[in-house]
Amino acid sequence: MVGSTLMTALTPPRPAALRHLHATDAAGARFVVANGVLTVAGIALSLNGTLAVWAIGQILLALAMVEWFVLLHECGHHTLFRRRAWNTAAGHVAGFFAFIPFGVWTHVHRLHHKWTGWQDLDPTTATLAPRERGRFERGVVRLCWKYWVPLFATVYRAGFWNPARLLRYAADSGRALQLVYGVLSVLAMYGALIVWFGPAMIFRSVGLAIVIAFTLEDLLILSQHTHVPMEVSGGGRVAPHSAMDQERFTRSLRLPGVVSRAVLHFDAHELHHMYPFVPGYRLRDIAYEPQNEIGWRQWVVAARRIPGDVLLFQNRQQTGFDL
Repeated sequence: MVGSTLMTALTPPRPAALRHLHATDAAGARFVVANGVLTVAGIALSLNGTLAVWAIGQILLALAMVEWFVLLHECGHHTLFRRRAWNTAAGHVAGFFAFIPFGVWTHVHRLHHKWTGWQDLDPTTATLAPRERGRFERGVVRLCWKYWVPLFATVYRAGFWNPARLLRYAADSGRALQLVYGVLSVLAMYGALIVWFGPAMIFRSVGLAIVIAFTLEDLLILSQHTHVPMEVSGGGRVAPHSAMDQERFTRSLRLPGVVSRAVLHFDAHELHHMYPFVPGYRLRDIAYEPQNEIGWRQWVVAARRIPGDVLLFQNRQQTGFDL
């Protein structure tokens, strides 16, 4: 089994025993302010005239974008701050820099946690459910994965902007106007920036940073549920898996300690699914080592040896690739 060297005899604690691991406004503020400073520094350096300083600025901005994505995720669970209003406000800021509208993200991510384990019902894995795939589709996926083209983080985001899906999400949530208004507001801000500063200046300021950020997020996103055996409803009526049962449907990618702390233990993905009410920055306080945790270097090396279409559209029970 994946990560068997990390297995422990400890029984997962009951959720009621972890209620003391709650969010604090001070902790949330520290993460938002620190990443705001990093963002400003990255943009300022990117506008410098020298190539070397510009490159440094783009790298810093890329790291800030990844962090905004992590903060968006945390705000969607209302676990970055203790106050709900602060989570909402920070979530809209994070969504702007992560290129995902906060309202749509919150709705889709809620469905993701509800249907994790049912591949065709979870909106974040439904496109990977078994079906006939043409040579062209498989070829594109294989090519992008082989040459580190961030196709998956891009396609993942596109789903939050798809008009047809947006209307369906709006209808399902009963908040149609709120979701549509949120999307249009973000689009209007992007449009205003492009008109005000010009496409060339915008591209110089964020172009390379977006590519770097999306490439890093490819690894984070794909490590969590890809190539993991899941169930398929096939259109039948099924019950959601409980949070505690979702450990077997996800994977944790253990990052170096300082990196893990910086990204609010976003790598502790099994623990997050088991205890979604615990703030990310408190997840490692849980005295339990999940079953499918694997070191980041081990996973990247192993996953990169597998063709992209095999990695995405099959699982380890079908291929024998134990990762």
